[in-house]
Amino acid sequence: MEALKNAAVKVIGSKQVQRALKTGSLSRVYVAEDIDTFLYQKVTRAAEAAGVPVTTVKSSLELGRACGLEIASAAAGLPR
Repeated sequence: MEALKNAAVKVIGSKQVQRALKTGSLSRVYVAEDIDTFLYQKVTRAAEAAGVPVTTVKSSLELGRACGLEIASAAAGLPR
């Protein structure tokens, strides 16, 4: 998670992460455990299909804060 906090560029949000996975531009995906099950599975399956490792985070608020936001975030990614 330190890599996400220190990254100058990051992809934030489940829709943006899924788009970036389709283009093959992510090296790692972070996903919050406390989000909707359907959305969690959608993001993790997309990452698995793209061959990108997934790191789970306990809460979406914690993930949002790691991205420098004051709001929750379901998913985030690090570009290649």
